Amino acid sequence: MKKAILAFGLLGAHAITVCAQADVVTYGVVDIGVAHEKNSSLNGSVTRMDSGIFNGNRLGIKGAEDFGAGVSAVFTLESGFTADTGVLGQGGLLFGRQAWVGLSGDLGVIQLGRQRNTVYANAYVFDPFADALAGDSARLFNYSGYRSNNMVSYGYESNGLRGQLQYSLGEVVGNAAASSTRAGYAGYRKGPLDVVLTHHRTNNTAGNTGKATLIGGNYDFGMIKAFAAYAWNKGVRQDGSISHGADIRSGLIGITASIGDASTVMVSYIRLWDKVVSDANASQVAIGYVHDLSKRTALYASHSRLTNESNASYLVATEGLTAHLFNAGIRHKF
Repeated sequence: MKKAILAFGLLGAHAITVCAQADVVTYGVVDIGVAHEKNSSLNGSVTRMDSGIFNGNRLGIKGAEDFGAGVSAVFTLESGFTADTGVLGQGGLLFGRQAWVGLSGDLGVIQLGRQRNTVYANAYVFDPFADALAGDSARLFNYSGYRSNNMVSYGYESNGLRGQLQYSLGEVVGNAAASSTRAGYAGYRKGPLDVVLTHHRTNNTAGNTGKATLIGGNYDFGMIKAFAAYAWNKGVRQDGSISHGADIRSGLIGITASIGDASTVMVSYIRLWDKVVSDANASQVAIGYVHDLSKRTALYASHSRLTNESNASYLVATEGLTAHLFNAGIRHKF
């Protein structure tokens, strides 16, 4: 009996040692506000409660287990939800935002599972609105979707240089190319400069290809940070953000300006050129304001005006209409 008690004691001590080497963190965001949109997809105006306006609502778990010699197992499970209704986001997926596991070491990180695509993951680098608020660059830039399933990725970062390669398996019987994705990015971040070059190549179920390439970055002058980006999109349409998609270019310029220690103003101008369809260009002007009540809680407001030419219908029901979007709300991180 004494031997059994001693054995259980040793096992318990070993379990405590193993657990001490693992680091698991829970985190999340709750973001909700009111939006007023005119000439929306309803071909009218609507006032509604929206969630995830500034940051997408999420509840996540991430962790790492240190094996020694600089090698760790890492994972992230992140669930998205809508705060106005409480339902799951991303089509009702339990971990629709992220669900991956991998190994991290001095030579980089290998991840397997549902992960963010390269353009979306780098939106904060080239977009002063960081893919958020009324000025969200995804309203006129083609992100080629936001996340991919069945993805294998390899990333590396050192001395300001960073990059990642991605491959998403399509899992279509008899056609390995169908529904697959190949993507990657290379970036440099050091001092006031942060730049990135991304490329995303996606095949639909028939194997037809859509390509998205973007170069962009920002430079921090102190109180003001300047942003710029330019993108090329060719091939089949990959998501609902692009009306035609055969050959489209998008350009962006913008700034963020700090006002005191707690407030930030964002301004951007985006221009889209359709190289296939005449009179199908569009542009957007946006302004936003964020006030930090604390490190975790912020109030925000933003407005954008998206203008379509006679043959363009971005975010409206009829060609040639102008879309106005105003939103304001509160975001809390935990």
